[in-house]
Amino acid sequence: MLNGKRILLIISGGIAAYKSLELIRLFKKSGASVRCVLTNGGAHFVTPLSVAALSEEEVYTDLWSLKDETEMGHIRLSREADLVLVAPASANLISQMAYGLAEDLASTTLLATNQPVMVCPAMNPMMWQHAATQDNIATLKKRGIKIFEPATGDMACGENGVGRMQEPEDILQHVIEHFQNNKPLAGLKAIVTSGPTHEPIDPVRFIGNRSSGKQGHALASALEQAGASVTLITGPVNIPNPKGLKTIAVETADQMLKAAEENLPADIAICAAAVSDWRVKNFQDNKIKKGKDKKPPTLEMVENPDILKAISTHKTKRPSLVIGFAAETENLIENAKSKLETKKCDWIIANNVGENDIFGSDQNKPILLTKDNQTDFEMADKTIIARDIVTEIIKYFEANKTAQAAE
Repeated sequence: MLNGKRILLIISGGIAAYKSLELIRLFKKSGASVRCVLTNGGAHFVTPLSVAALSEEEVYTDLWSLKDETEMGHIRLSREADLVLVAPASANLISQMAYGLAEDLASTTLLATNQPVMVCPAMNPMMWQHAATQDNIATLKKRGIKIFEPATGDMACGENGVGRMQEPEDILQHVIEHFQNNKPLAGLKAIVTSGPTHEPIDPVRFIGNRSSGKQGHALASALEQAGASVTLITGPVNIPNPKGLKTIAVETADQMLKAAEENLPADIAICAAAVSDWRVKNFQDNKIKKGKDKKPPTLEMVENPDILKAISTHKTKRPSLVIGFAAETENLIENAKSKLETKKCDWIIANNVGENDIFGSDQNKPILLTKDNQTDFEMADKTIIARDIVTEIIKYFEANKTAQAAE
């Protein structure tokens, strides 16, 4: 139900915090991974040890943690989740959210996130009904934050009324429905190429490159999570294929081009693979042996097919949006702009692979170039970069819909 989803659970103060432990268990059972932020108030009701044991993740509590904040912990936490859930949400934390305060790790993380936020209030009935609380709730709703309003029942304080946090099973269902309904690319088909190609010299040797496929695979997953029907065409990699996707394994550039063309038409094509520019003209059926003169063999090279250009210039089945990648070691912007023009694609994702060990790394710092704009991404995990790129793709198709509706 929630396979592969990453949830950031913020547990604030209140007796309902004990329900968060069951909520973690249900999320894990449904296939999600759960990271938790525990406020000082929440820690009066549940312990970090209990939360860590159930989530199987480190529990975050301190905005001023030297270890976590060296890595900009509140930013990382806020961006690496698919959903931020506050359960329980105290009146105090709701007030902080409404006023945009950043007083502790929880409120700072909520202010820094660019992901969907859901709130499960829990408090005394009079506190819930107070005009200040209701104004704050109305403010959060206007900002697009989903509020799972509290239930009616007996309270720990002895009173009866509206204020009980919804039961974990009900919250789980709300979250499942959120992911089922939040599919802005539903109905669109996407092709993603990923990884390197291996061009054989003989049965033992090949020409290849250092591409790991991490960025391409992350993009395929992000597109699928946004609702697209995705075909991933991957060269030889040492990472697992994303679950739930149609995946085609290839080795050579010719094979990759054939697979891409066979899966057209598509609405989106992302050519993230690092395709070898050349291949050996005459493949040797047997292993090339050292000659008596010890001279290395001469390899005659021929150019490989240009997969990106072939898709971009396809006469009948060109996708609506074609995105290429430029891996450069110098003159990044200049070379990427040249590639954007010569390949006839719509966007180029430019990477400086001569620094920061981008090949094989879990992080990336790309630049997105279109004919008119440039978007610089901060250094981040490749899964985050993938989601950010898919967000731009969603904006592109939403703008197209708006333009078509206006005609």
